[in-house]
Amino acid sequence: MKFPGEAAERIARSLLDDGPGTVAELGTRLGLTSAGVRRPISALVEQGLIVGTERAPFGPAPLRRRGRPSLVYSLTSRGRAALTVHYDSLAIDALRYLETVGGTQAVHDFAFQRATALVEPLNVDSSCTVDELAQRLTDAGYAARIEEDNGLTVQLCQHHCPVVDVAVAYPVLCEAETEALSKALGTHVMRLATLAHGDGVCTSVIPVSALTARGPAQKTNASPSSQTEASVSPPNRKVSA
Repeated sequence: MKFPGEAAERIARSLLDDGPGTVAELGTRLGLTSAGVRRPISALVEQGLIVGTERAPFGPAPLRRRGRPSLVYSLTSRGRAALTVHYDSLAIDALRYLETVGGTQAVHDFAFQRATALVEPLNVDSSCTVDELAQRLTDAGYAARIEEDNGLTVQLCQHHCPVVDVAVAYPVLCEAETEALSKALGTHVMRLATLAHGDGVCTSVIPVSALTARGPAQKTNASPSSQTEASVSPPNRKVSA
């Protein structure tokens, strides 16, 4: 599928690689003026490739301000499909054949074997910081980022899934990836939302033992005691074992 111009494709790819953004944020990312972003955004919305909402599909709700809030734009499933080249139909056919020949257990075994093979090269364990985890998942094609909730947990948001259409047909792929990540990190990972289920982003909650130290201008929802601990902690967030 062709995008309505080069700027429109750059905007769509930024939403895929870096996650949802407002007109101002997209302009900063791409070095474009607000006017240079608005026209291609309108074309992308018209074609159903992106959607604008009053808040991002993950993270805390924005603070209420006077005036009309800036829309946050994110890719639709159609937009993600337009940016990716894959062989989902072949993969689905192969899994259906495997299910016919070996039954549901065969598909289950394949999903967990695949998930282990995906997670092992990431070299993540209980000593890995959540920032390192996000970067390694991004390098593997998942466009991941960390959203902080409080001093006890963080949200891992993945804006892209290389096999999202296959996962729609076989959700066990998502379940297997979550379990493999839990085993690698040595802690419980809770999956809250998935692209395969029609959510705007794959979101997982991961416990952490400490948060990155912050300057006085930064805010946190952590308790005062948690903030004190964070101020003397190493400048990386560690995934708790």
